[in-house]
Amino acid sequence: MLTRRTLLQPALAALAWPLLPRAAHAGAQVEEPLADSVRTALTSAVAFSGPPEPIFADTEGRLRYLRWLGAMSHKLRARKADWDERREFLQTAWYESRRAGLEPSLVLGLIQVESAFRKFAVSPAGARGYMQVMPFWTGLIGNGDPSSLFHMQTNLRFGCVILRHYLDREAGDLYLALGRYNGSRGRPAYPNAVFRATKHWEWSDAGRGPVAS
Repeated sequence: MLTRRTLLQPALAALAWPLLPRAAHAGAQVEEPLADSVRTALTSAVAFSGPPEPIFADTEGRLRYLRWLGAMSHKLRARKADWDERREFLQTAWYESRRAGLEPSLVLGLIQVESAFRKFAVSPAGARGYMQVMPFWTGLIGNGDPSSLFHMQTNLRFGCVILRHYLDREAGDLYLALGRYNGSRGRPAYPNAVFRATKHWEWSDAGRGPVAS
């Protein structure tokens, strides 16, 4: 016999689900042999040289960035309530995306799928942080300290450099590069999820095109 409590359980579970901690949606980048030249280039790309302070050639470029920052801040507010934290995160994501030659909307979409914007997310495979970077990367091209992947700029830099590496390796094919990033190359679920999430973070400035060209 069904009791009132039994009938309410599915509804209560649905209400409680958003409050429960969620596992990261990452797969696992696969450790592969790297040519010495590639390892050297990647090591150089993740070497740190100070905070991610944007530099602009003119006032219009800076104003355009500030308009982007305002628009993205509004979208991110539900996930990061504190303005200073939100600004620092978006500034770093913009800087590291541009540095790697990636669209900020793509990187933000990937972060949404990988970690739901959680700094200390850990996947079942052990991938860490916002962009769910596997710890072996720190030994291949970093300082060998996996805990550094919980540092925001370090994680975003590794993630952007690795995605750029996979994109180059796949001759510009973003579908395959995303699959390789997730350890699911050739399977559609992950790339399609990132493509859908990316649309949420796309931005144009009064019809003049996306912020990153």
